[in-house]
Amino acid sequence: MDASHLMISAEREGAKGPASLRGRRAVFAGLVAGTIVGLLSALAFVFARDGLTGIEITMVTVFALNTPWMVIGFWNAVIGFSLLHFRRDWLKRVTDLEGLDDTHSPVTARTAIVMPVFNEDPALVIRNLRAVTDSLDATGKSDSFDIFLLSDTSDPAIAAEERALFENWRDGNTRPDRLHYRRREENSRQKVGNIEDFCERWGDGFEHMIVLDADSVMSGDAILRLVRLMRHNPKVGILQTLVTGMPASSGFARLFQFGMRHGMRSYTTGSAWWQGPDGPYWGHNAIIRIAAFRAHCRLPELPGTRPLGGEILSHDQVEAVFMRRGGYEVRVLPLEDGSYEENPTNLPDFLTRDLRWCQGNMQYLKLFRHPSLIRGVRPMGRVQLLLAIMMYTGAPFWFAFMGLGLVDLHLGATSTGHALPNAGLPGFGLGLFVAVMTMTFAPKLLGVLDIALRKDARRSYGGLPRILAGTLCELIFSMLISPVAALAQTIFVVGLFFGKRIRWDAQQRDDRRVTLREAAAGLWPQTLLGAAFLTALVEIAPQVLPWAAPVICGLLLAVPVAAVTALPGLGRAMQRTRLCAIPEEAAVPEALRRIEEPVSLAPAESVPAAEMRPLMGSENA
Repeated sequence: MDASHLMISAEREGAKGPASLRGRRAVFAGLVAGTIVGLLSALAFVFARDGLTGIEITMVTVFALNTPWMVIGFWNAVIGFSLLHFRRDWLKRVTDLEGLDDTHSPVTARTAIVMPVFNEDPALVIRNLRAVTDSLDATGKSDSFDIFLLSDTSDPAIAAEERALFENWRDGNTRPDRLHYRRREENSRQKVGNIEDFCERWGDGFEHMIVLDADSVMSGDAILRLVRLMRHNPKVGILQTLVTGMPASSGFARLFQFGMRHGMRSYTTGSAWWQGPDGPYWGHNAIIRIAAFRAHCRLPELPGTRPLGGEILSHDQVEAVFMRRGGYEVRVLPLEDGSYEENPTNLPDFLTRDLRWCQGNMQYLKLFRHPSLIRGVRPMGRVQLLLAIMMYTGAPFWFAFMGLGLVDLHLGATSTGHALPNAGLPGFGLGLFVAVMTMTFAPKLLGVLDIALRKDARRSYGGLPRILAGTLCELIFSMLISPVAALAQTIFVVGLFFGKRIRWDAQQRDDRRVTLREAAAGLWPQTLLGAAFLTALVEIAPQVLPWAAPVICGLLLAVPVAAVTALPGLGRAMQRTRLCAIPEEAAVPEALRRIEEPVSLAPAESVPAAEMRPLMGSENA
């Protein structure tokens, strides 16, 4: 029986509700467990042809710890793709939300659009907030919305410019009373404390809040959809939108978000099918029921010192499981529907952001070590926290597997006194290698197939030839940067247990060059390890080189890839040819057109602090 039949059988266990959801989860667990057992059996069979050694048993164990994340992603994509193309009512089936077709009812619920910022570029912040506000005004239904810029900025110069730009925008707005600025001079509890402070001071005046990051933009129609859905679904505490990348000029960002865009639709649809009301929250571009958030989502401080103790940095997923513990649902709306963000423009900045998330997610280990902190959290909530940890434990296990493999090959060569001429993969081992690679890239490949099967989607991406050309470039790009990111994660995860940490400061968001010197300073471990792998395999087992080539090439080429993908000329060439273009590049949505309008504001230093009137009464301190 294939996955589609299993899915239909699961849904027939019950109409709507717990029975159907239990069936879906049972099917998903069975598919994942069966696949993992099959892969482990295949690997053990390959090793057992000459008798299992202690190292090979350890390799099977490490492989078992690394495999679940890949297998879960594979089945998420397969199930999501099947639903998208074989179920007409897929959105209703996946989200179980009422009011999905409501696009005209009045919007009266008081809603705050909040953007917490910390040392961000003030012009970018005002540009994005203005675009959101103008788009909302264009709907003619913005009367029940207020806009809050919640500043935790610690740099006095940035804070002065931030305030001046906001006041200038407020002065020129037709409804200045709904635009609010608040700056905390002491940013205790960081972003978590920033949002908590808003909820405590102004939460009573609003039913919902929509949280944005500094680089977030949402269309007015997307915002109205969220508010209407919350009215139709009073049990929902958090409704998370699918967030897509904005058109980018950087070569790195174009390649990165082209692959992300393909895979996320099927992947997120599949995960929402079995996660149901226990979905994720990504910290921005989502609507939250304020009363429920205040009642259930206050975060504890983790025992111990930083980096793993102290304030919870990756607060979003913990807030989601606490919201669910409080009896409210956390749902994902897997639609490419007017919700956008900017992606990192180069490899070093991407790795910095990724390691920030890594540090935050690895803190969840403390939650499992201290069960009292998550007492009452549902089993699926614990699964979500575990999945967040597994995002970053896979890389160390992957490198451990390769390192053990080298040791095993070396011991084999030592026992025979020469390099192993038959160290290439046997037929069965080759099949296992192909299976693993197929599952690894399945979300991207199924995403491309999803686009290819939809006429409107093909046209929006510029036609099938451009889609295929972009896909080929992105797959090569992914194969090159995956081992680079994995080694950075591995080094960082190990370092966390010895006190290493990364600053949670403002992200670099602008296009910029990456010099060879900068790239080499940050990526020399990748180059060194790539050279070591290459040297070892040439000496021990040259026939394995074709199978190890993607990893070795990615590591050895880390420095030039970082520099080349940040070159302005590459980005311009890709824009000119529409290579790796996303649909919003050809048909720019109204909300994104507005961010191109210049922020023509007076310099911050021309507005003396004494002349700045309070923007929120006495609450701006």
